[in-house]
This record gives sequence, C-alpha cells and structure tokens, in this order.
Amino acid sequence: MKRLARPAAAFWPIGGNLRLSLPLRISSTCLPLTDRIRRRVPLVVLFGCLALGPAVSEGAAAPAAPACTPPSLNGSAARAGGAVTVSPTPGTVDASYRTQISFVGIPAADLATVSAIGARSGSHPGTLAPYSQGDGASFVPNTPFAQGEVVTVHAVLRQGTSAKPFSWHFTVAEVDTVSRSLETPPPPPPPPSPKELQHFVSRPDLQPPTVTVTTNSGSQAPGDLFLAPYAGPGQYGPMILDGSGQLVWFAPLPSGARAADLRVQEYEGQPVLTWWQDPLIGAGHRGAGVVIASNTYKPIAIVRAGNGYQPDLHAFEITPRGTAQFTVYDAIRCSLSAYGGPANGAVADTVVQEIDLKTGLVRFEWHALDHVALANSYMPATPGSPHSPWDYFHINAVSQYGRDLLVDSRNTSAAYEVDARSGMVVWRLGGKQSSFAMGPGATPAWQHDVREQPDGTITFFDNGGTPKVHPQSRAIVLRVDLQAMTATLAASFTHAKPLLAGSQGNFQHLPDGNWSVGWGQEPFFSEFAPGGQLLFDAHLPAAYQSYTVLKFPWSGVPTQRPQIAVSTSPHGGTVTYVSWNGATAVAQWRLLAGAGAHALSSVVDVPRSGFETRIAVPTMPRYLAVQALGAQGQVLGTSAVTRP
Repeated sequence: MKRLARPAAAFWPIGGNLRLSLPLRISSTCLPLTDRIRRRVPLVVLFGCLALGPAVSEGAAAPAAPACTPPSLNGSAARAGGAVTVSPTPGTVDASYRTQISFVGIPAADLATVSAIGARSGSHPGTLAPYSQGDGASFVPNTPFAQGEVVTVHAVLRQGTSAKPFSWHFTVAEVDTVSRSLETPPPPPPPPSPKELQHFVSRPDLQPPTVTVTTNSGSQAPGDLFLAPYAGPGQYGPMILDGSGQLVWFAPLPSGARAADLRVQEYEGQPVLTWWQDPLIGAGHRGAGVVIASNTYKPIAIVRAGNGYQPDLHAFEITPRGTAQFTVYDAIRCSLSAYGGPANGAVADTVVQEIDLKTGLVRFEWHALDHVALANSYMPATPGSPHSPWDYFHINAVSQYGRDLLVDSRNTSAAYEVDARSGMVVWRLGGKQSSFAMGPGATPAWQHDVREQPDGTITFFDNGGTPKVHPQSRAIVLRVDLQAMTATLAASFTHAKPLLAGSQGNFQHLPDGNWSVGWGQEPFFSEFAPGGQLLFDAHLPAAYQSYTVLKFPWSGVPTQRPQIAVSTSPHGGTVTYVSWNGATAVAQWRLLAGAGAHALSSVVDVPRSGFETRIAVPTMPRYLAVQALGAQGQVLGTSAVTRP
C-alpha cells in the first residue's frame, strides 16, 4: 500500500475513533452518529447537529474567547495582482497552528524569499515544496505557530526580470480542548437478530445486514449499488450490491471502526473505490482517513488531511488534475455572546481542503467562518460551549461547479458558489440571504448532496428535518436562471412510504436518465425513472443507516481464491457452497471432483445464484474444487482443493 508522501509539519499524531460514545445529550434535532472531528479535539459531529457530553464543572469562569470571524467577511485570497491564491486567507482569524502556507497560480520557481513571522513565536524557517501540478508550492514551517498569534507572510513573485513583493497576515485560532477528557469507550452494540444479518456457509466471517427488496422492475440503470452500513447491531463496512440487491462484496471493519461514502472514482487513469474510515490505522496514524482501493479491493493509497486536521466523512472527490477535495470539521474557541451563546464559547469551523495527491501538500483551504456570517445559521448558538461547540454551518458537500466550487451547508439551508481562485462566495442558493428568488417548493431545508447536473440544473437531497420543515424528505431538481437570479422547482421525488430523514442522504443522476436516491438516516434506497416512476426500492434493517447509497458500473477482480465449504446431505451425497467475495464477472460455477487432489474432472456446471451458490452432488467424492466461469465459459478463478 502506498501512503501519500507529505511534509512532517503537516501531521499531528492522534488517536481517533468514530465509534467513540459519549454520554450525549441528544435533543430532537440531534442524530446518533458520532464523529471525532479534529485530531486534537475529540469533538462529536452528528450528521444533523453537534453535541458533546454533559457539562463538566470548569471551576472559575474562563476568560472570554476571541472573535472567530474576521472584521470583514468574504475577503479575497488572491494576491500579487491576482496572480497567486494564498492560504490561509488574508485576514482570517481561524488558521490552524499547524498550517502550511499555500501559493497557487504560478510555478514554484517564480516564488522567492518566503518568510513567516509570528507576533509571539517569531520567525519560522521552513521548506518551499512544489506541487506536482507545477502551478505553485507550499511553505512548510519547521515548527508550529502559537495559538492566538498574528502571523505575517512576506514573499516575492518574480516575473521575468521584475520582482513583485506581496504580503498578508492571518491569525491563528485558539483550539477548543475542554472536551478532551470526555472521551469514553463505546458501549457494545445490541445483540443482533439472526434475520437482520446475512449468513454464508462458505464465508462465515461475513455477516452484513440483510437487504429487503420491495420493488424490482428490472428496468433499472446498469450498475452496482455502493453503501457502507453502520449503526446496527452487526458488522460495519463498505458493501457492494448488484442491481437486484444481492451482495457482491463486503469488507467488515474492525470493531470500533466505521466507513462512509463508498463510491467509484478515477485515480491515475484507473477506476478505484474510495471510502472514508475512522479509525484508519497505519503509518503512525490512528485517526480518520480516506482509502483508495484498486479493482482487486487492495488499498493502493491512504489520504490524510494536512494542516493538523483529519478529513471528515461528508465529501471526498478526486479531481482530473490529481488533487482531492474534501471536508474538515475544526473546533475552535469563539465568543458567541452576540448570538445568544457564551462569551467563553466554541464553534465548529467547517473547511474545504484541496491537497495534491502525489505530495500530500495543501493547495487550497477555505473556511466557512471567513465567508458566511454566523447570523445566517438556523441552529441556535446555545449551548455553544467548549463542551458543545456551535455547529453553525455544517458543511456536507463540495464539488466542482465549472471552474469554481459548489459548497453545501446543512445548518444555513443554503448552497454556495465559491470562486476557486479568490475563495469568495459568488452567490447563495436558499437560506436567509438567498441570491435567488426561490419559486414555490424550491427552498431546501437541512439538505445534503448539492450537485450541478450536465444541463445546468442543481440537485439536492432535501432532508426537510430535523427540526421538521417539510412533511417528508425529497430529492429535488432546481432550474437556476443566472441572469434573472431565480430558482424554480423542476422535479421532486419522494418515497411512497413518507420518510423524514433528519440526516445524511444523496441524490444521483444516472447516465441513462434515471435517478438514484439514498434516504440517509432512513435505511431505504430507491431508483426512479425520469418521470418519477419507482423502478427499484430496498431497505436495510431498521437499526441500520448508510450515509450514501450510490450507483456505478464496476468490475471487481479479487486476488484471493473462490471459497468452498462442503457438507454431507441428509439424503446422502455432498452439498457444496461456493462464493467469491467481490467478483463481478462470475456467470457459472463448475464443480470438479476426483479420487486424487491432482486428478479432478468436471462434474457439473451451475448458474451463479447470488453471493453464495449451493451445488448438490449425489455422490461423495474424495476431493473437490470449484472453478468460477465467465459469461463465455472462461475460467476466472479456482478454489483450493478440499476433502469432504
């Protein structure tokens, strides 16, 4: 497995656990998924809200926290006459003390005399490391900055024979560390009911949740279904189903770990699987990370965040330029008295980070606190304490929008176009200060998974709760007019059984025009025709959830052999059970038998029937094996030889 190289200054050793279980105060607006959001702050992010354990006595009153937003919002990150995009953003007051200083837009060789000087910590020598894309570099300080200090950066841009000096300053945030002592071991999951789990004779180690299909028209788009169940009593892990809901692949995670957002992407010219996992232990790290796996299901890279953060589960997108964009949650101290919260408060700053996948360097970092007013949140600022930081923005999606970015915020009920060069918000769709006049039924609430579609429409999984705003969750298509600045509802899809998913969910446009919907906290997933006809519907057991359920074409070629298990039939003879976890091209199984391990011949060919196929033989051969056959009868793999 390749670990993406990155400078040592970009890391912060941690111990993280997604299944940490705090004695949470869960209100009707909070949903039971915990996520430690920062390597140094064991905060709990719920998909629908943010909360920590019960109040802990702090003794004497703590001093007021600093402001966490700059004096002027939505400033530009462009410098040197617009030639260079820099991070941290000029004027920000929420930079990480482990931050790199990023320069994008010019060759690294055109940068000279970069210096970073902390008002308290003084000069910080470092290394200027170029991006593999050839369009910039990161200055990586040898030592961290001091929390709360102002840092001034000076650099010179060489253009031909001329030199253009430029500079800016930023302030380092004060980390919210009060909750550090609240982490407790997770309780054991409830005992499963046998009917909630799948069981296989040939793979007794695999016990994924059952899948109940209630509608299967046979008219679905081609492709497999990708999900990552959690929250139920059985095994958690990434999971692939075929188009009829039958298991194709399941990778159970160690106890205490969870996965999310399993999808197919392209990496170095090849289709790969990616999923978020916490903890993802390896190479000295114990916190969250993203796995990139080949079509053999073997990890080929692990992606970690830079600047002392860890990636959040909500989004991870590989770009054609060899970078990855993902979301980060960061808890910092913040005075919230102006918003009804405590003066010694804390807020969850939410971040978009883009890294160079070859070097691990941070190319770009965007903080919601720099661009979106705290007053735009629909979430109350109380308690907003260091124990329960205010999740005012709750980022849950980032994707390309032409040359810019499309960012979604659950807790402001709005999506934002973000200029990728300056970081400035161009427009807001929905929320308290929408740039668009919203037509009837077009306003989302507590939504997820904003995307631009090829025809220019914008889609949401519109949760509508919790708290309840819509009667039920829906997947919506909005037609936006960038001249008239209007947004109208073009299409809406709802479940026949009204579902109100307070968290999670996705809405995916498929290549043939169909729509795939994962209903988030509600364990359902569906496929609709363009006109709204339900083509496929299925669900996991009630206790389970999967953040997304997506559909992609996929060809899996596992490296391990097919598995075989043999038992004696009550009526004499042999019953053989065969499976091959992750193989997508198996059409038939061929049973081989003989008197010797090296003298096997074909006995029978049977069609593949789901994940595990049962083959009955009236005799009791001394040795058995199976071959997996493709659609043309070609041998794809052979099991080990076994003696009944």
